Amino acid sequence: MRIYQAINKVPGGLMVVPLFIGMAINTFIPNALKIGGFTQALTNVGYPTVLAMYLFTVGTKMTLRAAPTMLKRGFGILFAKVGIAVLIALAVAHLFHGNLIGVSTLAILAAMNDTNGGMFLALTSTFGNKEDSGTYVAQSIETGPFVTMLVLVGAGLANIPWLTMLSVIAPIFAGAILGNLDAELREFFSRHEPLIVPFMAFTLGQGINLKSVFTAGTPGILLGVAVFVVTGFVCILADRLLGGSGIAGAAASSTAGNAAGTPQAIALADHSYAAIAPAATIQVAASVIVTAVLTPMLTAWAYKRAQKREQKRAGIVPIATYVSEEGRVELDKSQGAVNQG
Repeated sequence: MRIYQAINKVPGGLMVVPLFIGMAINTFIPNALKIGGFTQALTNVGYPTVLAMYLFTVGTKMTLRAAPTMLKRGFGILFAKVGIAVLIALAVAHLFHGNLIGVSTLAILAAMNDTNGGMFLALTSTFGNKEDSGTYVAQSIETGPFVTMLVLVGAGLANIPWLTMLSVIAPIFAGAILGNLDAELREFFSRHEPLIVPFMAFTLGQGINLKSVFTAGTPGILLGVAVFVVTGFVCILADRLLGGSGIAGAAASSTAGNAAGTPQAIALADHSYAAIAPAATIQVAASVIVTAVLTPMLTAWAYKRAQKREQKRAGIVPIATYVSEEGRVELDKSQGAVNQG
């Protein structure tokens, strides 16, 4: 059986599929795993431990050896994405009492703040260059719930003790120190990060009832489209303004699979969010799937636009065309192109 291949055919599959399996168990046989010991540790009670492991492995990938141009563009894309997320979330919080067409401020921040790193690196490696891929060094700061916590506390929308916030960033900080001290350890933890993701997703799902999917489904799809359109626009603009081609900006228009865990992490820190965390989790998971489908299309479009700009800058035009059987005038690729300069 090719279970692994089937899971990977689902956008964000290693996060999304275990998440829904956990939700199904919690909905239909909620007490099946609550028998104590190691088995019950794989239910929602074990989520904080698995999340801490994940944050540590993420921290190990934050290296300080990136080139200045990569850092400049990376931080530019980061600030553009987080900045627009903050503006929209604050508008929803103050103008719509924290709920716009069923989407909460918490869901908006969680979905918009966090880029799908695996997809970003895959797309920039395919369509971009090393500098495009290297911009993720700075963007990786947004991974996990810390930035969302910081925004909510800074805006007065959450009451989270500073020690709780420190407890979130401490595993990331410890991983970053270790990763910068030893490249082999950084490679080891980075290579095994995907192993933690399914367990994190499964334990997270154990705290959510599938009945909430029906109320959160459509708003979640709309959230995904909004993340794609809004963050795609501002990230491409920021990338271009800082000297990039726009490819890295386009590749940052997604929602990370692990972002589905942010609402529950916030709820653990501030119990006032406990009631809306399940719906927010479903909506963010929907955004993961929607953006996983749309972001590659936007990146391919940005790549074609960048190619056309380069050709125009170099004065390259086709030298021969032919009429196809359907009557279309097309480039004779066998003739190549000529530089007018």
